[in-house]
Amino acid sequence: MSQRDYYEVLGVDKGADGKDIKKAYRRLAQKYHPDRNPEDQQAAEKFREVSDAYEVLSDDQKRAAYDQFGHAGVDGQGGGFGGGGFGGAGAGGFSDIFGDVFGDIFGGGGGRRHPNAPQRGSDLRYNLELDLENAVFGTTVDIRVPRHVECEHCDASGAEPGSSKETCPTCHGQGQVRMQQGFFAVQQTCPTCHGSGQSIKVPCRKCHGEGRVRETRTLSVKIPAGVDTGDRIRLNAEGESGLNGGPAGDLYVQVEIKAHPIFERDGRHLHCEVPINFVDAALGGELEVPTLEGRVKLKIPPETQTGKLFRLRGKGVKPVRGGPAGDLLCKVVTETPVNLNEEQKDLLRKFQDSLGSASRHSPKKEGWFDGVKRFFEDMKP
Repeated sequence: MSQRDYYEVLGVDKGADGKDIKKAYRRLAQKYHPDRNPEDQQAAEKFREVSDAYEVLSDDQKRAAYDQFGHAGVDGQGGGFGGGGFGGAGAGGFSDIFGDVFGDIFGGGGGRRHPNAPQRGSDLRYNLELDLENAVFGTTVDIRVPRHVECEHCDASGAEPGSSKETCPTCHGQGQVRMQQGFFAVQQTCPTCHGSGQSIKVPCRKCHGEGRVRETRTLSVKIPAGVDTGDRIRLNAEGESGLNGGPAGDLYVQVEIKAHPIFERDGRHLHCEVPINFVDAALGGELEVPTLEGRVKLKIPPETQTGKLFRLRGKGVKPVRGGPAGDLLCKVVTETPVNLNEEQKDLLRKFQDSLGSASRHSPKKEGWFDGVKRFFEDMKP
């Protein structure tokens, strides 16, 4: 089967410079990358074709040979799928067949990623603490995220402008070297190029040959109303930059709600404790209680016992995934008066005497003692 012209594959003119070739390759590689086109054999073939074209046209020596002799000038040198005798290093050779059989055991072999194929950048995580109010009503926050981005000085090539990458003399562009140990062949990452398949004579003075630099970027994150601890907000392509023209990873903002001095959140509901004095508990009254939207009046009926819950409907949280707002549950806690003077203490003693032993004033107390009495009677032999 005849092979397409590599310039036609990338959609560039024969006089295109390295930046134009790289730009065209990035666009096509992202379009046909297997990660974006799972189980699409046609896309996989196009991705392989684009990668072969870029491998040749991005290398000055291979490009010169290709311009002069066409595909015949680069077959067996990493471009295309031809070339190589039984003992050679070209694709389709006996050593590659051997690697297909034993590659899973010794690392490498058939199916491994090409050293210069695009690689997606790593995802990042940022832990964001939010006040309860901001989580309930939503907000926009600025965060500073350290990450790796493409080096602009060398256009992510790793080579100082004016110089270029060359095929690694140790692995001949394969990214791995094969060591024969008796009957078995062990494949390892090339120690010279560290798996890239290329060497840089003059590394970029800014990124030192890495092709990426570390920078801290300020991002504005919109927090939707109703988020809760454990929710994640994904920012597409705001993670680490990719390698060899691959897409950037994503940034995941992990939400955690700070403890609140008044409210405790339970899903879409809020809880709070409301202290009242024993006079209001006995005679009833009206209190102002806080909500996240302001103060509201809470009517306390006479003879309210400590621990009683009052439900304020719709004063909770509207869930981020939809649905009605929750409720605010106010738990009444009766406070015992403190720092009494002698007059106040005397009044309380007179009040206590006025109650006498009538159980109707303390129904829970009388019932509790009756229960204790029955408990000990049942324990008697």
